[in-house]
Amino acid sequence: MVARIFFTYWINRSISTNMSRQPLRVTLCIWLVLFLTAFNALRLFTTIAWRNVLTEYSANPPAWVTALVGGVWLVAGCIVLWSIWWGKKWAGNTLLSAAAGYSVWYWIERLVWQAPRPNWPFAVILNLLLVLFILFVRRALTREAYERKNKNPALE
Repeated sequence: MVARIFFTYWINRSISTNMSRQPLRVTLCIWLVLFLTAFNALRLFTTIAWRNVLTEYSANPPAWVTALVGGVWLVAGCIVLWSIWWGKKWAGNTLLSAAAGYSVWYWIERLVWQAPRPNWPFAVILNLLLVLFILFVRRALTREAYERKNKNPALE
């Protein structure tokens, strides 16, 4: 019971202190990373639960590839989310690396394993808009870390 009260207090305190100092674009980025992390967690656990069916119908890519990719992006998303949430200096670089890796993986998966679709211009435009948004947020994250270092070096 004491642990539950402490955990609830700690979560509420960290949410109120972190969310109050984050700009809107950083908050939107946190939600984007959280959504993609949850999507990949769902992808991983669904693949594990339905692996026999996926194997029986020769799903493309194979079930083990889908599970592996879901697990990798689940871990990467958790790392990026944690680094942004706690305002680490390297959060911007981690976010940019994860966004580039996710974009590359999306296009490899789309071109290698999926059937051709006529909506590729929409996918290209949306991908570019998301990468531009990530670059915009990255600039805010590095500026925040720089300002925090100069104002109060004891925080880092």
